[in-house]
Amino acid sequence: MKRRDFFRQAATASAGAAAATALAAPLAAPAIAQSSPKINWRLTSSFTKNTDVLFAASTDIATSVAEATDGNFTIQTFAAGELVPGLQAADAVSNGTVEMAHTCSYYYIGKDPTFALGTAVPFGLNARMTNSWFTIGGGNELLNEFLSTYNLYALPAGNTGAQMGGWFRKEINTVDDLKGLKMRIAGLAGQVMQKLGVTPQQIAGGDVYAALEKGTIDATEFVGPYDDQKLGFVKVAKYYYYPAWWEGGPAVHAFFNLEKFNGLPKSYQRILKDACANANTNMLARYDAKNAKALRQLVSEGAVLKPFNQQILDASHKAALEVYADITSKNAAFKKIYDSQQAFKKDGYLWEQIADYTYDTYMMIQQRNGSL
Repeated sequence: MKRRDFFRQAATASAGAAAATALAAPLAAPAIAQSSPKINWRLTSSFTKNTDVLFAASTDIATSVAEATDGNFTIQTFAAGELVPGLQAADAVSNGTVEMAHTCSYYYIGKDPTFALGTAVPFGLNARMTNSWFTIGGGNELLNEFLSTYNLYALPAGNTGAQMGGWFRKEINTVDDLKGLKMRIAGLAGQVMQKLGVTPQQIAGGDVYAALEKGTIDATEFVGPYDDQKLGFVKVAKYYYYPAWWEGGPAVHAFFNLEKFNGLPKSYQRILKDACANANTNMLARYDAKNAKALRQLVSEGAVLKPFNQQILDASHKAALEVYADITSKNAAFKKIYDSQQAFKKDGYLWEQIADYTYDTYMMIQQRNGSL
């Protein structure tokens, strides 16, 4: 045998042996399995299951995460009160009792008024501006810079759109009619209402009906027609006012324990962000689809729809500006985020009055004329 043929055959035999050895050896675990650990988290909501659109955001997030990770990352969801009271959800996340919550940032203004800016403030951003500010305008970074001091990280995970102004036992025709009222109202709106003579009360959603029925409060705001109809407020207070000038586009957030979130694989962090974005879109879509039908039902059940008049709106706006001037003079964190929202809002309304407002106004006229 020639020397060259010998080496050629030897090389071929060696290659065949190597291939056979490789086929016989056990397959290495794919890299994706190594970066997809089994993780089980708990999520506590500030909302009851009866407020199904609000609570559904929690289950939306859990479902998206489980599907995207083939069940490796699971999130158990608990309604308000099942693990902790609804208004203590953020505390449970901050101290590590649970890994995450679905809640409204403004429930926690007792700690710092800056929390209000994470949800909504009187005469603030509408829903589209809120989403744009968080996503494009630097809002999410600003809020999380503040929240990090509480060991929290947050992602927008819902928006109700502009809410209703609430249920009142009597007509509110002047600012004087507000004086002495006890009203369930959250966030900085309570401080504004207080300037107008109202005694604000912060009560978890599941307890509002009983408080109104017993006369513990004289008025309440909650969300809008769909939730309000389910909660039965029309049975105990018939005057239904609009709009909620304190909640033009309130955001609901997923709050995460900052250390737990940072400890996740980057792929899981990305999946959580996408899951929250999906929940954010779904909530507003659901309310837009359900509120009109519920409003018709409420009117048929005796609700008397009434707008806040110009005098009340102007007095409320003036009081809100006074509240902001006071807080910004003393709270640097609040001022930083508030100034960002104000600048964003001015540009936002410059654009929206040209396009959406003009179009929507024309179409609403056609609706009233019966030619939609």
